[in-house]
Parts: sequence; C-alpha cells; structure tokens
Amino acid sequence: MYAIEVDHLTKFYGNARGVVDLSFTVAQGEIMGFLGPNGSGKTTTMRMLTCFFPPTGGTARICGHDIVRDPLAVRRSIGYLPESVPLYLDMPVRSYLRFFA
Repeated sequence: MYAIEVDHLTKFYGNARGVVDLSFTVAQGEIMGFLGPNGSGKTTTMRMLTCFFPPTGGTARICGHDIVRDPLAVRRSIGYLPESVPLYLDMPVRSYLRFFA
C-alpha cells in the first residue's frame, strides 16, 4: 500500500487552473517534497490532500483512504501545518502549549 496515491487530481477556480491532471505515488517510509515557483499548485495540492479543498476531478488516497469519501480517516492519518496559521498568533502561551500537549 502507498502512503499517498494521487491519480489525475485537478482543481479549477472557475476558469482559472489551480492543479491540472497531477498523478504521483509516495511509498510508505519514503520522503518527498514539492518544489516549484509561486502559483504552480503546491499549496492547492496540499489543501486537497488534507481535505481542506475538494478536488474538481481525479482521486487521491492517503493510507488507502479516499480524500472525498473518507475525509475523517484521512485527517486521522496525517499531520499538516500550513505555512501561516493566524490562530497561533492569537493564542496566549499557556493555551498554545496546552493545545499542542
């Protein structure tokens, strides 16, 4: 079983392309990263894989769980910290530590 399976994943924002026909796999224990210029679809891909955005087309599975059909199982299988999260700046230190503990 693959840790991540992406098959023809696509995301459109109206007529604007976010991600088009992306396919790849990541084996269990393998480390991978997204590299590319701004606007190339890295963040959009991560938001689809973490169930923040629904894809326009294609499929993806995290640890065998479909991102559309079983988003709760996907979220239980991964950890994701986006580049900027405004919540953390608003939290007092004690609340921040309690949240992560």
